[in-house]
Amino acid sequence: MKEIILLNISGQDKPGVTSSITSILAQFEIDILDIGQAVIHNTLSLGILIGVPAKAEASSLLRDVLFKAHEMDMHIRFEPVTEAEYNSWVGEQGKSRHIITLLARKITAEHIGKVTQTAADHGLNIDNISRLSGRVSIGAAALEKSGEKTRACVEFSVRGAPADSAQLREEFLRIASDLDVDIAFQKDDIYRRNRRLVVFDMDSTLIEAEVIDELAKEAGVGEQVAEITEAAMRGEIDFTESFTRRMALLKGLDESVLERIAHSLPLTEGVEELVSKLKALGFKTAILSGGFNYFGNYLQQKMGFDYVYANELEIVDGKVTGNVTGTVVDGKRKAELLRKIAEKEGVSLEQTIAVGDGANDLPMLSIAGLGIAFRAKPLVRQSAKQAISTLGLDGILYLIGFRDRDTL
Repeated sequence: MKEIILLNISGQDKPGVTSSITSILAQFEIDILDIGQAVIHNTLSLGILIGVPAKAEASSLLRDVLFKAHEMDMHIRFEPVTEAEYNSWVGEQGKSRHIITLLARKITAEHIGKVTQTAADHGLNIDNISRLSGRVSIGAAALEKSGEKTRACVEFSVRGAPADSAQLREEFLRIASDLDVDIAFQKDDIYRRNRRLVVFDMDSTLIEAEVIDELAKEAGVGEQVAEITEAAMRGEIDFTESFTRRMALLKGLDESVLERIAHSLPLTEGVEELVSKLKALGFKTAILSGGFNYFGNYLQQKMGFDYVYANELEIVDGKVTGNVTGTVVDGKRKAELLRKIAEKEGVSLEQTIAVGDGANDLPMLSIAGLGIAFRAKPLVRQSAKQAISTLGLDGILYLIGFRDRDTL
């Protein structure tokens, strides 16, 4: 190889630019060492790293490429690359790679600046930046004011490994809190691209309510039960103890109340789109809830979940007794069920995703390949691997690399 040259071609995007340039390169029997292309607002940026063989006439090659670029009204720049520089670049092959995902209702320069500066401070080099969300309408601000939910997502592919992953995550959490965005940091490996099972908590995750609180309101003990629920979600009291105390307060509730509440449950933003797309992609889905089977089964019939595990309310003579039958689905049980379903479906835990909001979800979030705290309490946000608070549940699709334009 006589020379190594980097070609940078830019200008108004049009069909045939890449084929025209590479056709000329082919006449000189050029090796393509690297190639990359991006189009932003119909402006093309094409980079080609070429190896010029000893028998080729470099000056003729560059002249022909230059003429062709001018003919297409494209700008072109030639940059020689030394053998040492090239070998150094090749030597970086195999370095650890990660994905940083920035999610928000709308993304600003400040958001990008904070994320990229933090990445740089931790020795991470950005290789690629992609927008996963759809193109933004000029009227997006007006849509927000009218109450329509907007969403934006940018994904950064970075090279290198942070010296202190815990500190990096802490800084991302602080930025997310200060700027009202979400920032996910994941290892870019084969498991990220091959998730197969997603399990969800139900209350305050799939639905925007705690069912037991709704039952309590009907029983006239709403405030008492809500206080116990909040303490449990914050991790201040054991889930099983809190569950027993709350159930006792529901004794005597009429069975007819369950159906009425089920049909009025407020679904979380994005849940139907998320589950629909997961199923279309071949994912298995499950509800693992410390709530009740009655409501989990209702959601299963509505959206097609593959599995439902929750607590069974004991009803005698049309009245709630205040007891449950079978094993209580607490945090430990949720983790056991995740393992059980994964084994049954023949997938590794690294291929699983768990989503929840409370302290009792942490055991399953901690063992899943991707554990996501969704609109969770501070303790859970800090303990989970990832967190989403600004967008709906369908924001999870961005964390697995799904783009808005990927219609199914």
